[in-house]
Amino acid sequence: MSEPETSGTHPSQLRPVRLRDALLRARIEAADRTGVVVDLRDAEVARLEILNDALDPLFAQIPEQIDLFDRGISQGDTPRLWIDVVAHIMMGRDKRMYRFVQDTRFGRIVLAESHDTTAIVDAVTDYVARRMIEREHAMVVPPEPQAPAAEQPARSRVWPFVFGFILGAAALFGVAMLAVLRSW
Repeated sequence: MSEPETSGTHPSQLRPVRLRDALLRARIEAADRTGVVVDLRDAEVARLEILNDALDPLFAQIPEQIDLFDRGISQGDTPRLWIDVVAHIMMGRDKRMYRFVQDTRFGRIVLAESHDTTAIVDAVTDYVARRMIEREHAMVVPPEPQAPAAEQPARSRVWPFVFGFILGAAALFGVAMLAVLRSW
């Protein structure tokens, strides 16, 4: 902390530090720090734009009907070069290293990390190829199962039972009638 300043007329009297002056000094210091942060962010965006330009030939080869990829640079607190919805490239902690990551349901995984743009372009090329193959597999429609040949309907087992029951009852009735007629 600084010592309170004294006025020039009375050396024994302390001149109060004005809050307005302190706020002005604090704003100037914050602007200096913010300027450094903005410069770092601008450098990150510039490096991501260089990588984005290096990826142009790759994305030019992707057929128009495949809309899996939506490449673009987002400028937030952490600038990112998005490849698709789940994969992006951001700068590492040293702000010179590219970090190619993919978000999964189990967390974020690092697919590639390098200072060299060609290594990252190769990793993105491999990723794009894998995603296109996954799309092809997802788009394949399995053949519909063939309907089984029409089988003859299963015969009911109730009617033979009923017929046998009636026939048995008639036979018993006939035997009972014969027994009654003989006993007379």
